[in-house]
Amino acid sequence: MENLIWLIVAVVAVIIFWLIAVYNGLITLKNRTSEAWSDIDVQLKRRYDLIPNLIETVKGYAQHEQGTLQKVVEARNAAMNQSGSAQKKAAAENMLSNTLKSIFALAESYPDLKANQNFLKLQDELSDTENKIQAARRFYNGNARDFNIKIEVFPNNLIAEALNFKKYDFFEAEAGEKNPVTVKF
Repeated sequence: MENLIWLIVAVVAVIIFWLIAVYNGLITLKNRTSEAWSDIDVQLKRRYDLIPNLIETVKGYAQHEQGTLQKVVEARNAAMNQSGSAQKKAAAENMLSNTLKSIFALAESYPDLKANQNFLKLQDELSDTENKIQAARRFYNGNARDFNIKIEVFPNNLIAEALNFKKYDFFEAEAGEKNPVTVKF
C-alpha cells in the first residue's frame, strides 16, 4: 500500500513538473515573440524619422512633384497611426514601402538630386533601415511560428487553450508587393 502511495505521489509530481515546464516554455516563446514585434517597431520608428528628412531634400529639386511627396507623407502618417493587428500594421507598412519606391524612382528623373550628398546619405540610411525591418520581420515571423507550433501541438494545446494563449499573426507582404517591380522610361 505504501508503495502505491509513493507511486501516485511520483506520478503527480511528474505531471506537475511537466505542466510547469510547458507553461514556462509558452511564456518564454510569447515574450520572445513580443520582443521581436518590439524590434520591428524600433526599426519602423527609425524609418518614420528618416522620411521627413528625405522629403525635405527631394522638395528642393522636385517642386512640381508635390503629389508624389504628399502620398509618401500620407502613407507614413497612416503607418505610424496604425495600431491594429499585425496584418493591419503590415498592410500600412507595405503601403509605405511602395510609396517610398516612388521617391527613389523620382530621383532617377533628377540627376542633380541623385548626386546630392544629403539625398544619397538619406537613401543609404533608408535602404539600411529597410533591410533591418526585413530582418526584424523574419525574426518576428520565426518566433511567431515557434510559438504557434508550441500552442498547437498535443498535449501543449490542452494547456495553452485552458490558459487562453492565442496564436500570433505573421507579418506578411501584401499581394501587390509580391509582384515584380516594373520600370518604365
